Amino acid sequence: MYENSNCSNCSPSYTKMIEEIKAKRELMIKSAYKCGFTNEKTIKYSQELDELINEYHRVMEQSDRSNEEVKFAFKQMIMVWPKVLV
Repeated sequence: MYENSNCSNCSPSYTKMIEEIKAKRELMIKSAYKCGFTNEKTIKYSQELDELINEYHRVMEQSDRSNEEVKFAFKQMIMVWPKVLV
């Protein structure tokens, strides 16, 4: 869904996620200073921020698993090639 804006090889969706997280964090902080840390609005922003962060972690974990599967398949392929060439 989102990407790290400092990540040169990340997808635009990861950047969007990071930007949404940053924006929600700013809203939460401003609300906390203006209305209080226990204000209903501040808590709502905090919960929404938690959801965004959790979604980001789920997407990143899924991406990491996919990368590991590709690496494993590639290693298996490398181990088979020498046998094919013999």
